[in-house]
Parts: sequence; C-alpha cells; structure tokens
Amino acid sequence: MTESDQPSFEQAERELGEIVARLEQGDVGLDEAIELWRQGESLHRRCLALLDAAEGRIEELTRDDSPPAGQE
Repeated sequence: MTESDQPSFEQAERELGEIVARLEQGDVGLDEAIELWRQGESLHRRCLALLDAAEGRIEELTRDDSPPAGQE
C-alpha cells in the first residue's frame, strides 16, 4: 500500500472512533471483534505516525524561524 492509499489523519481518526463505538456496543461476534481490533490497531499506528511526522515538521519550522544564539 502506498502513502496515497493510506487514510489521512482525520479519516483514520474517524474510522478508529467508529470501530471503538462498535466494540463498545458489544454486539459483534468474537471473530469480527478480533478483526475490528486489528483494524483499530493499524489505524492507531497510522495516527501516531502522522502525528510524529507533523511534530517533526513543526520542530523543523520552529528551528528555521528562530534567530541564531546571541542575535535576538
């Protein structure tokens, strides 16, 4: 699966919320619950990766915008 095939943060977060709601209802069978859990884990990892990447970009932008030491 390529990066363009991956859901955006917002899509992954929404799908993860839907999975959590279904699991909390408790009306799914064991096999389906296991598959939903697996999908949820994958979406959770996707969200974490996107947040880490965003944090790295923010740190890079902040570092580029700050004046050199002693030139404030």
